[in-house]
Amino acid sequence: MKKLHALTLAALVAVSSAAVAHGDEEHAKPRKFDPSKVEATDWGQEGNPKKITRTIEVDMADNMRFTPSDLTIKRGETVKFVVHNGGQVLHEMVLGTKKALAEHAALMKKFPDMEHSEPSMAHVKPGKNGEIVWQFTQPGEFQFACLQPGHFEAGMVGKLTVK
Repeated sequence: MKKLHALTLAALVAVSSAAVAHGDEEHAKPRKFDPSKVEATDWGQEGNPKKITRTIEVDMADNMRFTPSDLTIKRGETVKFVVHNGGQVLHEMVLGTKKALAEHAALMKKFPDMEHSEPSMAHVKPGKNGEIVWQFTQPGEFQFACLQPGHFEAGMVGKLTVK
């Protein structure tokens, strides 16, 4: 029975890892905007690149910090984030609520090779740039974070205020 459980667990982990392998890859390939696939979240929705109202440059570094780390956005703005990784390891910028990011970080810790690609995130290799185009439809306090294993826990989190 123990052997069956071990085999079942190994199969589930293998399938989960294969389905969501993250690795060292750069997932921030240019997305083709499709309005029919835009999904609303508590922190906004994928933005139309033709309706960008502002561009914000954000740097990520191996000291586990974002620069700037505190951003204020106007409700309704469509922002293009140009995210630069000035470090030597893979970093990412993921937008979300404090709760959603904490849950995602816990999942990344459990499955460190998890692949995920959403409009609200950019995975960026060292020395490269990534982009997020996001429309902020809801007011509130939100965050952006690097969810690579250990980075979130080391404080690689920024504050996003939508007014």
